[in-house]
Amino acid sequence: MYAVIETGGKQYLLENGDLFDHELIDGVEPGESVTFDKVLLVVDDGEVQVGTPYLDGVKVTGEVREQGRGEKITVYKYKSKKGYRRKQGHRQSYMKTKITEIGA
Repeated sequence: MYAVIETGGKQYLLENGDLFDHELIDGVEPGESVTFDKVLLVVDDGEVQVGTPYLDGVKVTGEVREQGRGEKITVYKYKSKKGYRRKQGHRQSYMKTKITEIGA
């Protein structure tokens, strides 16, 4: 059984027991349970349910394992021959969640 969910503006293909990184969810701390209700698709033993755009009454539940920040990236802007240069760094925050249940 697997499902496609939407969170943080991205879509994820998940099965029971999967560990995946996603955007931060406000008010949720590591060790707590989180429910994703924006389920786009569920496949169970060959039976496919597709939402328009989301499935009603279907939820994917998981447990937040950790919260952290990703690798630093460098954003560099410049315009040639004009003397314009800007350097900026960014580290994206993330949560790591383990899927515990897919279903209604």
